[in-house]
Amino acid sequence: MIRHFVHTTRIGPFRLGMEGDQLVSLEFPPFEAASGPADGFEAAIEQLDAYLDGQLKRFSLPLQPMGTLFQRKVWQALLDIPWGETRSYLDVAHAVGNPKGVRAVAQAIGKNPIGIIIPCHRVIGKDGSLTGFGGGLPMKATLLALEGALPAP
Repeated sequence: MIRHFVHTTRIGPFRLGMEGDQLVSLEFPPFEAASGPADGFEAAIEQLDAYLDGQLKRFSLPLQPMGTLFQRKVWQALLDIPWGETRSYLDVAHAVGNPKGVRAVAQAIGKNPIGIIIPCHRVIGKDGSLTGFGGGLPMKATLLALEGALPAP
C-alpha cells in the first residue's frame, strides 16, 4: 500500500509516495492535499531539502519507480546524468541503446514518477531549449539554475 505525505519546500509543495521503505513517487501540484504522517519520509524530506538548498548533488534513497522495463531503463539513464549537466533526448536515446527511439524516450521521461530525484529536469531539447516538464518550465529552469546548468531565472 502506498502512503503519501505532502512536503512544502522553498519552491513549493510536493507529494511523496512510499511503499514500504521505498520511494515510489514525487508529484508536482496539482494533487490531492490528503497527507498521512511524516513517519518513514524523513530521509526523503531531508535529502530533498538539502538538494534544494544546494547542499546535496546526488540522492541516496531507495527508489522503486513503477513502469515498464523500457521506462525503467530510461529512468536509470536519467540517474546517470551528473548534477549540473544536461542531456538531450537524443543523448538519452543513445544511452539506452535506441538512437532512433527519441520519441519513445521522451514519452518514458514524461512518465517519470519520481521527478527531481530521478532528474528528468536535466533533459533539454537538442537545440538547448527547455522542453516539457511535469512541474512546469519555470520550475525546470529553477532546478537547472540551482545546479548551475542555466542562469538564474
